[in-house]
Amino acid sequence: MEQESAPRVLPENAYKELKEGEVYRPVMDPVADVPEVTPYSVLMGLAMAILFSAAAAYSGLKIGQVMEAAIPIAILAVGVSTLSRQKGALGQNVIIQSIGSTSGAVVAGAIFTIPALYILDLPTSFFRLFLAATFGAFLGILFLIPLRKYFVKDMHGKLPFPEATATTEILMAGERGGKQAIVLVVSGLIGGFYDFVVSSLGWWSEVVTSRVVGFGAGIADKVRVVFRLDILSIIVGLGYIIGLKYSAIICAGSFLSWFVFVPIFYYVGDHLGVPLGATATKLISNMSAEEIFRTYVRHIGIGAIAMGGIIGIIRSSRIIGGAFGLAYREIFQAKRGEAATEVRWQTDLRMLHIVLLILLVIIAIFAFFYLGVVPTLAQTIVALLVVVIVSFLFTTVAANAIAIVGTNPVSGMTLMTLILASLVMTQIGLTGNDGMVSALIIGGVVCTALSVAGSFITDLKIGYWLGSTPKKQESWKFLGSLLSAATVGLVIMVLNQTDGFKGPNALAAPQANAMAAVIQPLMSNVSVPWILYFAGAVIALLCVVLKIPPLAFALGLYLPLELNTPLLIGGLVAWFVTTRSKDEKVNNARFSRGTLIASGFLAGGSIFGVFGAFMKFIDDKIFGFLQPPTAWQQSGAEPLGYVMFALLVIYMLWDTMRAKPE
Repeated sequence: MEQESAPRVLPENAYKELKEGEVYRPVMDPVADVPEVTPYSVLMGLAMAILFSAAAAYSGLKIGQVMEAAIPIAILAVGVSTLSRQKGALGQNVIIQSIGSTSGAVVAGAIFTIPALYILDLPTSFFRLFLAATFGAFLGILFLIPLRKYFVKDMHGKLPFPEATATTEILMAGERGGKQAIVLVVSGLIGGFYDFVVSSLGWWSEVVTSRVVGFGAGIADKVRVVFRLDILSIIVGLGYIIGLKYSAIICAGSFLSWFVFVPIFYYVGDHLGVPLGATATKLISNMSAEEIFRTYVRHIGIGAIAMGGIIGIIRSSRIIGGAFGLAYREIFQAKRGEAATEVRWQTDLRMLHIVLLILLVIIAIFAFFYLGVVPTLAQTIVALLVVVIVSFLFTTVAANAIAIVGTNPVSGMTLMTLILASLVMTQIGLTGNDGMVSALIIGGVVCTALSVAGSFITDLKIGYWLGSTPKKQESWKFLGSLLSAATVGLVIMVLNQTDGFKGPNALAAPQANAMAAVIQPLMSNVSVPWILYFAGAVIALLCVVLKIPPLAFALGLYLPLELNTPLLIGGLVAWFVTTRSKDEKVNNARFSRGTLIASGFLAGGSIFGVFGAFMKFIDDKIFGFLQPPTAWQQSGAEPLGYVMFALLVIYMLWDTMRAKPE
């Protein structure tokens, strides 16, 4: 067993692209046996999976935002291991985080689609919810494992991995202690309290817009041009870690959507006397900029994401082909004892076992569909092919998106899956209620697969930086998925009985409502906005010609403006603090301290967000006495939001610039 007394630090090249001949050596000894899978780490991980699945399901259905579990779980793991003085805590904490973080991914996959069954008054049951989430999670894990070496090793330093960076910094701060831990804790408390005051108490507005001044309100009213900014610390921290390059590309896509396409749609629609599109019920001239974006422009983003995914698949064809080649060689050509020569730090599950597990999961999905979802054998085979092909091809897209921006466009990809599945199913005679149930369950399986795949690449990158055994992370991920799927199934059924998904006081469930709104007309042969999808696809192709990363730009087109503008501000802060000095050591020290502060923002915002969601789950009006009067929220909260956000950025700059080389 590895015995280590001195605190360990991340290597200097942890976040940098390696030079030719340069080797990355992780924090823990890559060869020696280190404590990872123990009764403590497994039980803690499973407890976290259950706890955060319930919290994330509630927050996702209530406000449409799924709690990201990786960061708060890492904080709790570090805290408990420190208090209990666990030996070899670093390796065990990685396993705790890896098992527990499955919760947010499985929840996102389930709640984006499955509640639509209740919204549309379609038959469902616990086992439908549980099996759809479980099989989707298993597919996501199994399809991602062969791509691990490419994303976490071959692309080392080329992809920012923002959420993995923040989680790694938290785990290392617990390992090192001292000044770095203090920086993380202080920034976490500041960012967490700041976000809590915004989200749970509403002392100032979370989203500020250009409408706060008369000129901006006039522009928004006359030509539907409006600037929007989400002032949460967690998002500006994410932008710092992403960096200026990718945050600028994402924002460029957002600016195209909001400052070009939205006004164009308004200009065209202002001259129309009827709603534009088969599903629209409101005149464009009566729509706000936000409504135009949601009704029309976002479809362009979906088309761009789909084409960006196809481009990514084509570009990754060598990687996918290599995975197939590796599978063939390991299964049919490998000699006995060959696997034993692999370094612990780079050992995955055996490819033969992965292939067999994929086949078993596919057989199980077939039985699930045929016995309880899809009416006929032929339709079951088609449904199965849609699930397997789309999940496999979009796994690289989900992993790439998480690696670039820390955001998985799973709702956009799921929407495209629902559209494709519905079109295919109607062509083979499956329509009406049976068709809607089939399409939504297909979407649920695919959505969970892509969500889990994107989340899992974060876990594996954390393990790579720190020196964990991939095989152990991969093996125990299945159990975490199983418990998370069971928990979210129960939570959805309980919330349907208590709050419900229909009616004036129902849970918002925005993604599920969007899926329900899309699926109903599709199964009634209503036209699909193909022209908007095609426009997005063309934009993605133009990005390739201009050598702009198409998926990052597509994410900007698809995501709301307020979520992208703070990314750019965080990226600008990162650029500023790393270019002020001629001494490279000073710039590096500032960047490292800024990464700790940004990670603290993510950590504090996440953990305080979970706390706020949990307290609201107990009593929705629990913070009522602390909230400001309605008149203040309507008049003064937004101007104060600008001021508080400026102070937050100033604090970030000030504290980061204090860094000195060691």
